[in-house]
Amino acid sequence: CHHCKSRSASAPTDTSKIHYEKFWLYRHCSSVQQRDRHAQKAGQLFSGLLAMNVVFLGSAFISSMIFNQVAITLADVWILLSILKVLCLFWIIYYLLGTSRQPHAVLYRDSHAGAIWIRGSVLLFGTCSILLNVFQIGYSTILIHCKSRVEIVFPSIGILFICTQAYFLWHHSKDCIQVQHNFTRCGLMLTIATNLLLWLLAVTNDTLHVEIESQLREVERRFAGSNETTLCTCPNTTICKVFQKGYILLYPFNTEYCLVCCSVLYVMWKNVGRRISHHHIPHTKPKFKLQGVVFGPLLGTTAVIIGACVFMMYQIQATSLAPSRQVFVIYYSYYIVLLPLMSVGAVIGTIIHALEKKELDTLKNPTRSLDVVLLMGAALGQIGMSYFSIVALVATDPRDLVNSLILSYSILLIFQNITQNVFVIDGLHRRHVTPPGKEEDTKEQNREAYSQRRVSVLELGQEIRKASLSYIYTYSHLSWKRRVLREISFFLVLCNIILWVMPTFGAHPVFENGMERSFYGYSTWFVIVNFGLPLGVFYRMHSVGGLLEVYVTA
Repeated sequence: CHHCKSRSASAPTDTSKIHYEKFWLYRHCSSVQQRDRHAQKAGQLFSGLLAMNVVFLGSAFISSMIFNQVAITLADVWILLSILKVLCLFWIIYYLLGTSRQPHAVLYRDSHAGAIWIRGSVLLFGTCSILLNVFQIGYSTILIHCKSRVEIVFPSIGILFICTQAYFLWHHSKDCIQVQHNFTRCGLMLTIATNLLLWLLAVTNDTLHVEIESQLREVERRFAGSNETTLCTCPNTTICKVFQKGYILLYPFNTEYCLVCCSVLYVMWKNVGRRISHHHIPHTKPKFKLQGVVFGPLLGTTAVIIGACVFMMYQIQATSLAPSRQVFVIYYSYYIVLLPLMSVGAVIGTIIHALEKKELDTLKNPTRSLDVVLLMGAALGQIGMSYFSIVALVATDPRDLVNSLILSYSILLIFQNITQNVFVIDGLHRRHVTPPGKEEDTKEQNREAYSQRRVSVLELGQEIRKASLSYIYTYSHLSWKRRVLREISFFLVLCNIILWVMPTFGAHPVFENGMERSFYGYSTWFVIVNFGLPLGVFYRMHSVGGLLEVYVTA
C-alpha cells in the first residue's frame, strides 16, 4: 500500500542518521577531554596563585626596605631573592636533566614561540647583566672593609642564575611539555615571579640612585668647592672608576633582561600540555631579506644618525652642573619632527592592510596573544607619563618655549604609540601568504610529467600561459602594497631602535628639566618616571620585534 511504501522510503533516511552522542566511546572521549581541560585550568590557577603570593611577599619586603630601612634592609631583600634564585636553579636543572628527557615529554614545539630576536635579546641582555654583576662584585671587593659579604654573594648567585636561565630559554623556549604538567607550571611561575621581583628591585634601586645623584648636584651647585667625604667612598684608582662607570652604564640592561625573560617564560607556561595540530605548523618559514626596500632604510638610517648626534650632544651637556636650555630645545625638537613621521607611516600601513584584504589568522597562538598584551601594556608607561606631563604643563606655563615643546612632544608621543600599536597588531593578525612562484614551480613540474602522457604540448602551453598571466596580474596589484608595507616597517624598526637607545643609555630629560618635579613633588614624580620609563624602553624594544615580523610577512 501507499502507507507501507512511504514508510519504507523514509526508513533509510531515519537509519542513516547516527546519534554518536549515545555511544559509550563518544561519551568516554568527551568526558576525558573535559577532565583534561579542567585539570589544565586547575593547574594554571594553582601555579598562578603561587606566583601571586611570591610576588606579594617580595613586594612587601622591597616596600618595607624603601619606607623603613631600619627594620628591613637591602641585605634582607637580597637574601630573599637569593633563596628564590636557588629554588629556580634547582627546578631549571631538574627540567633540563629530568623532565625534558622523559619519553614523550616534548612531542610538539611551538614554531611561533621563541623567535630568534627574542632569544637574541635574552643572550644580549643576559651578557650585559653578567657584566653588571661582575662590576658589582669588583666594586664591593674593593670596598670590602665597609660593605657586607652579602653584596658579593648576591651578584655571584645572580651570574649563575642568569647563565642557567639563558641556556634554558635558548634551547627550550618552544617546548610544549606533555609530562609533569603541574610541577612544570609551578616552576615556570616561580621563575616568572623571581624575575618580576628582580625587575621591581632594579627599578626602585634606580629611583634611589637617581634621586641621590640629583640631590648631590643641587648640593654641588650651592656649595661649590666643598670637599666632604664619607667613610665608604671609592678610592682614587682607575679600576674603581671603571667598576663605577660600568655599573651605571649597564644598569638599564638588567631591567630589560628581566622583562624579556618574563615574556618568554609566560609563553612556555601557556604551552604546557598544549597539543598542536598539523595546520598550526607553517609549511614555509618567512626569512628576513632586504630586497625591494630603499626609502625605508634610507630615512631610518638618517633618523638614527641624527638621533645619535642629538643624544651625544645631550649627554655631554647633561654631565655639567647646569644643562643649557638649548639642549632641551634640540632634544625635544628632534622628537617633534620624528614622531609625526612615524605616526603617518603607521596610519598609511594600517590603511594598506585594510585595502589588501588578507585573511585574518584566527588560529590559537599564545605568542601572538602575549605580543598584543605586551605592546598594549608597555605603551601605558609612555602614555601615562605623557598625560602627567600634559596636566602639569597646562596648569603652569604652557607658553614658555621649552614647556610648549614638551607639551607638543607629549601629545605626539601618545598619538604615535596608539597608531603604531594598531599597525603592528593588525599586521601580526594577517595570514602570511606564500608567494605563488614557489608553488607554481612544483605545480608546473607535476603538470608537465602528467601531460606527457595525457595532454598535448599545445594544451600544456596554454595552461602555463594562463597561470603566468594570473600570476602577473596578482603581482601587479599586490606588489606595490607589500613594497610600501616593507618600507614603512623597516623605517619604523630603525626609528624604534634609536628611540630605545636614547633613554636606555641615560638620556632622561624628564629628570633634568625640573618642571614636572616641581609640580608633583620630588618623590611622586620619581615614582611615576621610574615605573613609566622602563616600560617605555621595553615597549620600543618589543615594537622592533613586532615590526620585524610584519616586515617579513608583508
